[in-house]
Amino acid sequence: MKSKIIAIGLFALTAAAVAYYPSVHGTGNHLVKPPVHTVVPVQAPKIEVVFVLDTTGSMRDLIQAAKDKIWSIASTMVSAQPAPEIKIGLVAYRDRGDTYVTKVFDLTDDLDSMYATLIDFQADGGGDTPESVNQALSDAIHKISWSQDPDSYQVVFLVGDAPPHMDYQDDVKYPVVLAEAARRGIVVNTIRCGNDAQTEIMWRAIASATQGAYFSVDQSGSAIAMTTPYDAKLAELSADLDDTRLYYGDDEIRAEKQLKIAATDKLHARASDATKARRATFNISASGVKNLFGEGDLVSAVVDGIVKLDEIEVEQLPEPLQAMSPEERNEVVRANSDRRDELRRQIGALAGERAAYLAAEVEAIEDKEESLDYRIFETVREQAGKKGMEYADAPAY
Repeated sequence: MKSKIIAIGLFALTAAAVAYYPSVHGTGNHLVKPPVHTVVPVQAPKIEVVFVLDTTGSMRDLIQAAKDKIWSIASTMVSAQPAPEIKIGLVAYRDRGDTYVTKVFDLTDDLDSMYATLIDFQADGGGDTPESVNQALSDAIHKISWSQDPDSYQVVFLVGDAPPHMDYQDDVKYPVVLAEAARRGIVVNTIRCGNDAQTEIMWRAIASATQGAYFSVDQSGSAIAMTTPYDAKLAELSADLDDTRLYYGDDEIRAEKQLKIAATDKLHARASDATKARRATFNISASGVKNLFGEGDLVSAVVDGIVKLDEIEVEQLPEPLQAMSPEERNEVVRANSDRRDELRRQIGALAGERAAYLAAEVEAIEDKEESLDYRIFETVREQAGKKGMEYADAPAY
């Protein structure tokens, strides 16, 4: 059922205390103390989503669709009001006898690093029809660092084209794992790829165990993947915006941030312009700031008043700034901040034009509501709505 579009503002709780004090002259006049306003921070809702993805040979097209669409899926999920924080995790699985059974990548708000991991995945292995779905689901529930927040929307999307091996004697079978997921409030949705009848039976059973959703897409994933005249410029502006990042901290922290920068460089080198345009659109959203800058960005920290530039020890500054004078450092931070604001303005304007272009193109697609994009959107809208998040009428593309 279509949800109404509700704009929910974030309001501060105000308490006013008024006290009367006698005048020092004893005239009987009273001074009124001004109201005291106490701001109570409002916590953003949280989305924690883990994709459990079959990476055997038959899933080649769907894996490519996941690489192409991960940013628009993230943008869809964070388009709610109030704007949520999002973390994404991944469990890749194959079967016993393949190069791996599962690979687990924990929840993170650094989606660049998650994408850099995903982009390396290639479909391979498999052969017999059943796969190690039981192990993959067990890892998703027990090896992922799910929060203890009962108000967060915690969800798994199981994506595959073959049923689980039920003949492995040392497996923890999916009914046991899903009972634990249901107890903890983790919803498991299933996406069947292709048309295998046994997979449909199992996928429906898996989804129903946690009151999740089941749907089916063709082997390619049925995703709406379009290019636009705005993609190349958005990719260029996004790379320029990335270059405004300056990380500070001790050697360990700065080394960690170099890994993030390396992940971003890998993305710019290997992703399509369309994918980079989707990332740019996500990054300028309220929920995308953590992925774009992360913690330890010097420009944000100084502008937001978290730190004072002249109070940071020289050895904890970004290397290019260490040999500069205090005046030069301030000028670099100021210039990066101004450049950042202008780039975000330009990206926002182009992203709006891209969205309008896509809306017109998608409108002409007769079966758009059968696409992977729309199916995920409808599922998230219904389930996240129970956690107080409201979505508009269409997914991001």
